[in-house]
Amino acid sequence: MRAVSVMTPLIAAMLGLTCTTDSLARDRVLQVVGPWEITGIDPIRAGYVFGRMGVAETLVTVDGDGNPIPALAESWSVSDDRLVWRFALRPAARFHDGTPVTAEAAVAALEKARSGAGVLSRTPIAEITAEGSDVVIRTATPFAPLPAFLANYTSIVLAPASWNGEGKFAGIVGSGPYRVSGLTPPLRLDVERFDGWWGGSPKVGQARYLSVPRGETRALMAESGEADLAFALLPAHMDRLRRNPRVDVRVVPIPRTRMLKVNAGSVFFDQVEERRALSLTLDRAGMATAILRNPANAAGQLLPPSMAEWHVHDLPPLRRDTAEAKRLLAAAGWKAGQDGILVSPDGERFSVQLRTFTNWPELPLMATAMQAQLREVGIELDVAVGNSSEIPAGHRDGSLQMGLASRNFSLVPDPLGTLLEDYGPDGGEWGAMNWSDPALTKTLEALKTTFDPAERAPLRARVSEIIQTELPVIPIAWFELGVAVNKRLGSVTIDPFEISYHLADLTWADAEAP
Repeated sequence: MRAVSVMTPLIAAMLGLTCTTDSLARDRVLQVVGPWEITGIDPIRAGYVFGRMGVAETLVTVDGDGNPIPALAESWSVSDDRLVWRFALRPAARFHDGTPVTAEAAVAALEKARSGAGVLSRTPIAEITAEGSDVVIRTATPFAPLPAFLANYTSIVLAPASWNGEGKFAGIVGSGPYRVSGLTPPLRLDVERFDGWWGGSPKVGQARYLSVPRGETRALMAESGEADLAFALLPAHMDRLRRNPRVDVRVVPIPRTRMLKVNAGSVFFDQVEERRALSLTLDRAGMATAILRNPANAAGQLLPPSMAEWHVHDLPPLRRDTAEAKRLLAAAGWKAGQDGILVSPDGERFSVQLRTFTNWPELPLMATAMQAQLREVGIELDVAVGNSSEIPAGHRDGSLQMGLASRNFSLVPDPLGTLLEDYGPDGGEWGAMNWSDPALTKTLEALKTTFDPAERAPLRARVSEIIQTELPVIPIAWFELGVAVNKRLGSVTIDPFEISYHLADLTWADAEAP
C-alpha cells in the first residue's frame, strides 16, 4: 500500500491552509517544513528557498566540506594575474521554459544580482561578459573567494522570462531539477519535477515547502507523518521523536553561532572591559547542557570546530568567571546602586534591552537564562521577543542595545564573505555595531587577495584572535541542526551549509515513486 503524506485538518488550520486527503493522495508529495518564511520572489530576499528546493542554480556550489564544485558551470579557471575568471557553462543546461542556459542569460542574471543588495555587490567585479558559452568575470583587484560568492543564493541564474518588460521580477524561471508549480508567500512553495534538467530526472516527482514558525508544530508534523523533512528542531522535540519508529533524527554541526550583538557605542559597552565582563558572566556550558542538551556546543570562540580552517584550536577559550567580571565592571567605573543594579559615574543604571526572536526556538530560552545570570553581577536585562527583523532595524536606527541571534557563516560558503559584511569599517547589521578595528580590516582585506592556502592560514587565525580579544560580538553557543526524516524516504543528505535540500537525490524507500 502506498504511503501518503497527508495533512490533518488540525495542522492545515494552524497553517491557514485548505487541504484534503483526496487531493494529496492522488500524487505523493514530499513535505518539507522549516522556520524560514518565503519573503517574495526577489532572489535577494528569498533566493535561499528556491535554491534549497532545487528550483534555481548558481554557477558554483559546494561539497559537504565547503569546497567549491561545479553547478551550472561545469568548470572554471582564473588567469595568472588573478583578475580574469572564466566559467564554462554546461551545454545541456535548460531553463524551465525550455530555453537554453546561455552565457548571455547568465550574465544578465548576474548583473542584476550585482546591481542589487546581494553578495556580488560587495565584490570588486569590474565586468561580466559572455564569450561563446563562457561567462567571463573580470575583477579590479584579485579576489580569492569569488567562487564562494557565486554559490550564494542571491547569485542564482534565472531565465530572461523571470523579469517583465520593466525589469521587475515576474516569476522564478530557473534551471534546477524542480520548477515552481505553486507559490503562496510567505507560507508555501510547491515544486514539480523538471525532466529537462541536465543532471537527469529526479525520482521524487513533487515536493512542498511550508514555513512553520513554531518548533513544536514542526515536531508534531514530523511525529504524525505530515512532514517528511522537518528542520530546526529543539533537543526536547528530538528526544521525543527518537522514540518514534517512523522517524530518523539527524543532528548535523553547521557553520552557525548563537551570539550576542552589542552596541559598542553605548555607555554600557563602549569599553572592552565591559564587553569582557559581559562575556565572563555568561554560563555557556550550563545553557548548552540544559537547553541544547550538548555541553560541547558551548562556544569557546566565534567560529566553531566544524569550520576547520577558521577554528583556532590553541586560542584560549571564553569562560565564566563572575568575580573577574565584577572586577572589570568596577574598573570601568560601574558601582552597585541601592537595589544592586550597577550605576555609572553619571548616574546611568546598567539596564539594557535584549532583542531576540523565535525563528530559532531556543533563543528566547537562552535569553531568559542570561537575564538571571547577568543579574548576578548587577546588570538588569529586559528581554524583548519579536521578529528577527528588529535586530537589523535597531542597528540601522541606533536603538539596539543588545541582540541575541544565530549568525550563519555559510551564506557565502567561505566565511570570509560573512566576516567582511559583519566586521568591516562600518560594521554590519548582524555583526559589529559602532565598532571597528584597523588591524582586523587590514587582515580581512589581505584575505581577499591571497590565494595561497599556506598564506591564508595565519591570516584566518589573526581574524579570530582579534575578535576574541575585542569581543564586538559575544559568542554563546555553536550550532547543530536538528532534522527529522521520515523513514519512508530513502537516503537523505543533510547539507551543513544549508544551500540545498538535495531533493534531486531523494528516493522513496518503498520505490513507489509516482
